Amino acid sequence: MFPPMWALGPLRAKPLVPLAWSDPSVSQVKAVNVEIQVVLGRASLPMQQLLRMGRGAVIPLDATVNEEVWILANNHPVARGEIQISDDKIAIAVTREANVYDYMAGGA
Repeated sequence: MFPPMWALGPLRAKPLVPLAWSDPSVSQVKAVNVEIQVVLGRASLPMQQLLRMGRGAVIPLDATVNEEVWILANNHPVARGEIQISDDKIAIAVTREANVYDYMAGGA
C-alpha cells in the first residue's frame, strides 16, 4: 500500500506522461490550476426515485470496495487510483494511467 498523499508533501512522483516542459515559455501553463475530481462509482436511477430521496437515502454504486477509482482533471480521465484512509483524512494514490475509452464505457 502507498503512503498517504498528504504525508508525502509536494508531489514528486514520476509523471504518467513524459513532459518536455522545461522551456521557460511554458512556465505560465504550469501555473494554471486544474480541478481534480475522484469518481467512486456510477448509478442510474429513475427520476421519480431521485426526487423522493431525502436525508439518509443510500445510492448503490456499480463499484466494489477494493476497485480503483477514476481521477479526473477538468472532467477528463487522467489516471486510476486507490482510496487511502488515515485517521479522518482521505487521499487517492495514483496507480496507473486512465484509459479514456474505458471511462466512457463505464468500465474498469
